[in-house]
Amino acid sequence: MNNIFVYCEIEDGKVADVSLELLTKARALAETLGCRVEALAIGHNLAGIEKQLAQYGAEVVHVADGAELAPFRTLPHAAIICGVFKEEQPQIALFGATCTGRDLAPRVSSALHSGLTADCTSLEIGDHSEARTGKEYKNLLYQIRPAFGGNIIATIINPDHRPQMATVREGVMKMEPVANPKAAEVKTIDYKKFLNDGDFAVKIIAREMEERKIDIKGSPIIVAGGYGMGSKEGFDLLYQLAEMLGAEVGASRAAVDAGFTEHERQIGQTGVTVRPKLYIACGISGQIQHTAGMDGSSMVISINTDPEAPINKIADYAIIGDVNAVIPKMIKYYKQNSK
Repeated sequence: MNNIFVYCEIEDGKVADVSLELLTKARALAETLGCRVEALAIGHNLAGIEKQLAQYGAEVVHVADGAELAPFRTLPHAAIICGVFKEEQPQIALFGATCTGRDLAPRVSSALHSGLTADCTSLEIGDHSEARTGKEYKNLLYQIRPAFGGNIIATIINPDHRPQMATVREGVMKMEPVANPKAAEVKTIDYKKFLNDGDFAVKIIAREMEERKIDIKGSPIIVAGGYGMGSKEGFDLLYQLAEMLGAEVGASRAAVDAGFTEHERQIGQTGVTVRPKLYIACGISGQIQHTAGMDGSSMVISINTDPEAPINKIADYAIIGDVNAVIPKMIKYYKQNSK
């Protein structure tokens, strides 16, 4: 009762990174609240899945294992989650802001009348005082996310309904295993009592999975370009520098919208979130929509003609100059020094 639940996405016996990131965050929230972290695993052939989840802090794993539950279908998964939440009464429920999470979480929230905040970039525990009534609320989930096109950071609370629900995009939270993990308690879900024939109205005839052609999330070094690169040809300089450094090329939304590079390389609020050891921002102004996706980088180097550009405020090193002049010099001297 009143614990934190994380819905875990599982494909071929492997838990999605975003679910492990949420378990990591849930541990910190649970420590503040003095409650337990519980995971929901729904699918088929899930024997031993609790071992993966315990590595990241799951203390209890609720398992619904059946051939009809894989691959993922919205209605049966939503019905099982609603049934478990009604029985277990969690105070917080977290989902990944993936195709699956964005499909499931609103359905569950609507069915339970609980409210939902999408695409959170931070989750914290705090108190709230209602100015109109003077009522005091303790230990609420602060659901923090960019709003109004990324121009402000909004803190959203849900004081009166449970569970407090949020979705979080992949890469926003750190994924850290427990130093000394303990075996998780396994609770088998009697899932058939939550389902009816209508939940299986959609039949899966064929299923195709396409691997990502470009995956910059795991790269330790990213060379990212913005609209300041000027053109698609300007981006060729970034590819040259990235090849020298063993890096991946990223981009701001403005650069992608201008057709300088593929959408799969877009970093920021409407792209991917990255945490490289080194992030080189070239011709990027640094609006909050972009920095929301890369401000967890260990070191940031910015190259920009504008000394007042917002990116310079978060950069460890700021180079004031034209990218078309600076980057060729970086390539030249890197070649000289690496011989």
